[in-house]
Amino acid sequence: MKTEPRERARIALMLPRLSLYGGVEQFGFRLARGLAERGHQVDFICSRQETAPPPGVRVLKVGRPWGPRFIKMLWFLVRAERFRKIGEYDMTISLGKTWRQDLVRMGGGPLKVFWEKSELSIAPGPQRALKRLTRRLSPGNLLTVFLEKRQFTGESRVIAVSHLVREWLLGAYPALNPDKVSVVYNRPDAARFSPPAPEEREKARAALLKTSGLSRRFAGRVGELLLIGTASTNFRLKGVDKLIRALALLSENTLLFVAGGRDASHYRALARSLNLDKRVAFTGKTEDMPSFYRALDIFALPTFYDACSNAVLEALACGCRAITTTANGASFFLEADALLSDPADVEELARRIRALAAKPAPAPFTWPLAAKSGLEAFMDEAEGALWEKIARQS
Repeated sequence: MKTEPRERARIALMLPRLSLYGGVEQFGFRLARGLAERGHQVDFICSRQETAPPPGVRVLKVGRPWGPRFIKMLWFLVRAERFRKIGEYDMTISLGKTWRQDLVRMGGGPLKVFWEKSELSIAPGPQRALKRLTRRLSPGNLLTVFLEKRQFTGESRVIAVSHLVREWLLGAYPALNPDKVSVVYNRPDAARFSPPAPEEREKARAALLKTSGLSRRFAGRVGELLLIGTASTNFRLKGVDKLIRALALLSENTLLFVAGGRDASHYRALARSLNLDKRVAFTGKTEDMPSFYRALDIFALPTFYDACSNAVLEALACGCRAITTTANGASFFLEADALLSDPADVEELARRIRALAAKPAPAPFTWPLAAKSGLEAFMDEAEGALWEKIARQS
């Protein structure tokens, strides 16, 4: 239930970029707008401003020096803390790595958990060892680890983006009080991501086959095809190579569509080496993701690490079956038979895809009542922490 403000509070959001590009940046923009619409006085402390602020939001720019990432991080850390002190805010909300704050939004797991999970996507040997070494020697990463310890061993409240992130966080920082860590999931925009009518689905399937160049090869067989899709900007971490290898174990009428605006040359070569180049299509950066999901039979994301994949939630909202791994916070919304414990187990991935494809069409996805989600729920949690703080100080 929405908490009604007892007074107009002064709130600061802290994030290096005010922008509409990037997941956390978009969330920060919407959060600033939402808090201002609830009647609060909102400042946005950032290094760079790349878009006009929402109405009623004041931007405080700390500047951005030239130099490596470590220098930029340190500069923002020091300058944002100075602005925070001067502002004497009722509440400060950190969306990144800051020195002091009342509330932290945890959009990903602790850095050491990310290292542990993501390194499994690299084949054992010199390449993995080199990656491990360079990560642990990076000044920026060392600063991040230090700041995490400070953020999660103090008095700050934390809102995690999934139950899995909360689990990772409490495991990495046992001194953190579990009562101070709540969970609010991202929630797909229901106006954009919704199940299609049968004719819309057929239209989306035909369009996907045509734009991918596969329609001529499979002309007249559209009804027999099993369309699998995935989406990512990090193909290795999200197991795209495992998905291609699994495709080799599936029937000839199974096609794979990979959305994501990055260089796919390595993965195209892998598909050719397995004689799958006529069954795999790389669609590049895809603007109309709802139509992409609606065209699919199964959305597969055999990821090695994901705090909570928005793509899985969007696919479910579009009426698509989904399969992912237990290393994905979005696994909370899937049945056990749609989850992989080992992202590298190609045979198990293929087996679960076959089993999922044999199931009847899923019922429309409904959001579990036990899972708080969306911007309004986040603001309710933030306001609850705000009034608790004001009550303690009065």
